[in-house]
Amino acid sequence: MKKIIGLVFASLLVVAGLAVDASAQRRSGSRTIDGRERRQQQRIYQGIRTGRLNRREAYRLERRQYQIRRAESRYRRSGGRLTWRERYALQRRLNRSSRSIWRQKHDRQNYRRDRSYPRRRL
Repeated sequence: MKKIIGLVFASLLVVAGLAVDASAQRRSGSRTIDGRERRQQQRIYQGIRTGRLNRREAYRLERRQYQIRRAESRYRRSGGRLTWRERYALQRRLNRSSRSIWRQKHDRQNYRRDRSYPRRRL
């Protein structure tokens, strides 16, 4: 009887541990990529609002963000989860995009504030 109770208790611990590990992995993997995409998009919007990004720069940066989102959705559709290679590829793209955002915001090519460019609010 003690062996059965011990086995049941041990199996419950293993199942609970696997469930916690799977949920933590799912949250951390998607949170880092989705969070980085969201923060980069906010940086672009902030650059538009403050005039640090001109029209062409903003368009190119937003297009790059769109391409990253498309690649991520393609990866997720193919298997439901991201493999380590897909995650690595997305992280590299996000790193390049982040550097581009910083460079474009700090290149002193200020946008002239005219009414033709739509300004988005967060």
